[in-house]
Amino acid sequence: MTDFLSFGEIMLRLRTNGYERFFQSPSFEATFGGGEANVAVSLSNYGLDAGFISALPDNDIGQNAVNSLRALGVDTSNILRQGERVGIYYLETGANQRPSKVIYDRAASSICEAKVGDFNWPEIFKGAKWLHITGITPALSQDSADLSLECVKEAQKAGLTTSCDFNFRGKLWKYGKTAPEVMKDLVKHIDVGIANEEDCQKSLGISVDVDVESGSGHLDLSKYEELSQKVLDIYPGMSTIAITLRAAVNANINGWSACMRDRKAGFLSSKKYQLTDIVDRVGGGDSFASAFIAGLHLYEDRQQSLEFAVAGSALKHSILGDFNRVNRKEVEALMGGDGSGRVQR
Repeated sequence: MTDFLSFGEIMLRLRTNGYERFFQSPSFEATFGGGEANVAVSLSNYGLDAGFISALPDNDIGQNAVNSLRALGVDTSNILRQGERVGIYYLETGANQRPSKVIYDRAASSICEAKVGDFNWPEIFKGAKWLHITGITPALSQDSADLSLECVKEAQKAGLTTSCDFNFRGKLWKYGKTAPEVMKDLVKHIDVGIANEEDCQKSLGISVDVDVESGSGHLDLSKYEELSQKVLDIYPGMSTIAITLRAAVNANINGWSACMRDRKAGFLSSKKYQLTDIVDRVGGGDSFASAFIAGLHLYEDRQQSLEFAVAGSALKHSILGDFNRVNRKEVEALMGGDGSGRVQR
């Protein structure tokens, strides 16, 4: 019995060394990661009871993926051991004006081949409080889309709060459906939405005229205020929408902040962090989602919830790998203004 659950895929992450291009040298750094797994890890690091729902093959690679989660306190008892392969993604880390690049190798992975009826949802959700899902898993295959919809419907039926990071991944929607065709139905069953402007537009077909001057690091907050209202107007069952604001100057320098609209608290915006010398931005959105979920649980004040989410995800940009390896105390220290980076002795 686990309080906070996330459903999706954990992958083998193969990253080039340093800032090398693909196959510049004949080796990759091998770790594990994936949007929904990253959320479960962060929730556990914040001291919450977190579990991950997925499917992995019963082989050494699948077992090491499970072990990577167990080592960080995530409950893995709801990972089915079936199928033949672990999904893979290859990462080339960008620098300055050269962007990072991701190549997916996820076809026929265990979660892609999982079907409606494979999971015993009433048993999995017994005693749980929260389910998190993303727009990534429904993009993998028709079976994955059907399974994702079944998951959120069953979670609602069991009385869980549901959250979804709309995460648009254009490279994944290849099985004949567009993202809005699938996501519009899924999001009807979501209580807390998490997104950026592109996610709202490309996953849900909801947009406003956001004027971002390329390379300036400037964002017009009023446009996101309008966007957040549009989302809640279209989805009356959703109580809260949070939107991350990444003002990218280049691959190494980003402005990072967020805003949210809550039906009770109204529209709120966060402190802005200037991120320089970014170590690894992959997983930055996942780290925001997890810290936002944690913040909603840890604080009654919605402004505090938002600030916790932005601070936690700002710290993630200093950490190599998909997983955000920070704890609540460290995030609260940054929230309180301790961002000097001085050595702690």
